[in-house]
Amino acid sequence: MTELTQPTGLEDDLRALPRDDGTAPRVLVLGATGYIGGRLTPRLLNAGYRVRVLARDAARASSFPWGPDCEIVEGSADDADAVAEAMRDVDVVYYLIHSMSAGKGFEESDERAAQTVADAAASAHAHRIVYLGGLHPENVELSPHLRSRVHVGEIFLRSGVPTLVLQAGVVIGSGSASFEMIRHLTEVLPYMPAPKWVRNRIQPIAVRDVLHYLLGAARVDESVNRAVDIGGPDVLRYGQMMNGYAVEAGLRQRAIASLPVFTPGLASHWVNLVTPVPRSIARPLVASLQNECIVKDHAVDDLIPRPEGGLTPYRQAVHLALGRVNADAIETSWQDSEVSGAPSDPLPSDPDWAGRTVFTDARSLTTTASVDGLWRVIIGIGGTNGWYSSPFLWAVRGWMDRVVGGVGLRRGRRSKADARVGDAIDFWRVEAVEEPGTETEASEASGGLLRLRAEMKVPGEAWLELRALPDAAGARYEQRAVFFPKGLAGRLYWFAVLPFHGFIFAGMAARITAAAELPVDTVAPAA
Repeated sequence: MTELTQPTGLEDDLRALPRDDGTAPRVLVLGATGYIGGRLTPRLLNAGYRVRVLARDAARASSFPWGPDCEIVEGSADDADAVAEAMRDVDVVYYLIHSMSAGKGFEESDERAAQTVADAAASAHAHRIVYLGGLHPENVELSPHLRSRVHVGEIFLRSGVPTLVLQAGVVIGSGSASFEMIRHLTEVLPYMPAPKWVRNRIQPIAVRDVLHYLLGAARVDESVNRAVDIGGPDVLRYGQMMNGYAVEAGLRQRAIASLPVFTPGLASHWVNLVTPVPRSIARPLVASLQNECIVKDHAVDDLIPRPEGGLTPYRQAVHLALGRVNADAIETSWQDSEVSGAPSDPLPSDPDWAGRTVFTDARSLTTTASVDGLWRVIIGIGGTNGWYSSPFLWAVRGWMDRVVGGVGLRRGRRSKADARVGDAIDFWRVEAVEEPGTETEASEASGGLLRLRAEMKVPGEAWLELRALPDAAGARYEQRAVFFPKGLAGRLYWFAVLPFHGFIFAGMAARITAAAELPVDTVAPAA
C-alpha cells in the first residue's frame, strides 16, 4: 500500500466496525477507478474493510496500487448479472459513478444503472448505500447533469436500503477537473472576460474532506436514510476562487469582468480553448455553476464528526493540491476518466488482422543505453515531456482534435514518470504496460512494452507501441504505429498524413534513443 495523505483510513473515527460475528465488513465500490473512487478504495482497505470493486476493465483496476488487495468483478453498473454477483454478502455499497462526459441519453443511462444497483442492493439485503451527489439549490431549474445526479440520489433513497446521499459542490484537489479549470484559467489569463456566474457564491470542499465524509458514512446508523450537504468552511465567488489560487501560486491578482453574453455553451468553448479540460467535461462543470451552490444546513455534523482540526479552508486546499502537483504525486486525475465514444477494444493480435485493411509504420533502432534507461524515457513520454519530434505538428494535431470536440494534446498525464493501464497520456489511453523483466504468457521475462490506444477524433482505430528490448549493444528500441481505417475516410486520412510520418516517427525514434543515453539526472528536451 502506497503512503496516503489524510485521511488515511487509520483514524479511530473512520475505522471499520466489525460485524456481529467479529469479521470485517465488506464494501462494494462502483467507480473505483475514477477520481474519487481511486482515492477512497485504498483508504477503505486501510480502515479494515474487505473491498470488492465492480469495474468495466478488470486489468485497469488491477493496475492500481491497491488492485491486488481487492476482489475485482468485471462488469458495468447497468449489467444486472454482474451487479448481482458483485453485491453478494456486501454490507456497504459506494456508488461513485456519473456520466460527466457522456453524450446524448446520459440521463437515461444514469437512471438505468442506478436502478439496477438499487434493486440488486435490496435483493442482497445490503445495510447501506453511500452516494456522492451534487450540491444544488432548491426550487430552481438545474442543469441536465446536476438534475440527473439529484434523480440518482432519489432512486437510492426510495430503494428500501438505508442510503446516505452526500451532496458536494466544487471539489478542490490535485487532479480534480474543477481545480485544473481554476488553475489554468488563472495562470493563462491575466485578464478574464467571464460569464456572470463568476459572481455566484460557491462553497468548495477539499478532496480530503470529501474522503473523510465518505469513510465516515459507512459507520452511520442504519436508521438514517437521507441526503445531506457537505462543503468546506469558505463561501466564495468563483472570481475569488481564481484569485485565491493566484495568491497561493505566487501570481498577481487577476482582473475579472463579468459579461452577460456568455452562455454555458460559449463558456465551455472558452474553457476548452484556454485549459486542458475538454468541452465534454467543461460543459457540465460550467453548467453546475449557473446557480449559487452553498450548504443549506449542517445536518451532516450530527451523523459524521468533522475531521480532527476542522474542515480545510479553500486556500489551504489549493496549497496542498499545488504541493502534490509539484511533487508529481497525484493519486488520481480527471484526465483518466473514460471518454464517451472513444474506441475501447484492445489491439487485435497480428493473426487477427487477416482479411482486414491495416496500415503500419514500424521503426527499430539500437542504443548503447540499458533496457532500463530506454524504458525510463518510454514510460515518461507525453505530457510536459513531449513526443520527441516535430512539436509544432503534434500541437497542430492536438488543436485540430480540440476543434472537433476531442480531448486534444494538452490533456497531459497524471504522472511524469509513471503510467498504468487506463491512464490518459495526451490524446492516447494506456492499454498495456509491461515493465522490463516482466514475464508474460507469450514470453519469458524480457523488455518493456507501452501500448497506447488513440482517443483523438480519427476515422478508424489507431495504436502506438513502444518497446525496450535487450540487445548486444545495450538495448533495441522498437516503435510501431497501427491504424485500422474506417471506410474511405479512414484510407484518405492515412495517406494524407503519410508524408509527415517519415520525419515525425523517424525523429521520434532517434530522439528517444538519444535521450536514453543521457545520464539519469539529465533532463532531456523532448521537442
